[in-house]
Amino acid sequence: MEFAVTWHGMEQHKKDTDFSAIDMATTPMNAAEKFRILIKNDPRYNPEAYNFVYEALDYTLKYVINPRTRSNQHVTGQELLEGARRHAIDQFGCLAQLVLTSWGIKGTSDIGEIVFNLVEFDLMGKQESDSKLDFFNIYSFEEAFDVKPVFSYRPDRDEWSTSYIVKSDKVSGH
Repeated sequence: MEFAVTWHGMEQHKKDTDFSAIDMATTPMNAAEKFRILIKNDPRYNPEAYNFVYEALDYTLKYVINPRTRSNQHVTGQELLEGARRHAIDQFGCLAQLVLTSWGIKGTSDIGEIVFNLVEFDLMGKQESDSKLDFFNIYSFEEAFDVKPVFSYRPDRDEWSTSYIVKSDKVSGH
C-alpha cells in the first residue's frame, strides 16, 4: 500500500488565488490543490516534510506494526513517530536530524502538526481518539538521531553496507 502523494503540476495554478475565500467543504479539489492551499496557509514546513510523513506512515505500516494482528490499519501517534525515526535514519543516516530540521521538523510535535494539517485538509484520516498531544515531546531529536554507523563487508557480493546504532537507550524501540 502506497501513501505517498505526487505533487507535480501544482505550478500550473494561479499564484494570486485568494485561498481564504475558498470553502473547503463545498469546493471540489484534488489532492494537489488541497496541498497547495495547505502550504500557503501554513508555510512552517517544507513540502518535503509532508512527503516524509507520508513515507513514514508507509514505513510504519510495513516495518513497525504488524497489520495482520489488527482489525484495522490505524496507526497511533507514537507508532508513527517510531516509524518516522527509523525511516529518517534509514534514509539519511547520521544526517537525519539535519535533513528534518531543514524541512522545519525540529521535534516530534512538528510531526503531529504536519499530521493534523493533512487531516484538516482531508489528505489523511484520523480517529476521534487521536490528538496532537499524542506527538508532544515523545522523544528528543538529539538523542533519537545520535547514531553511530556500522559498516560491514559482504565478500560474497563484494559490497559494503551501512547500518546505524542509536547511541542513547532512552529512545523508544530500543
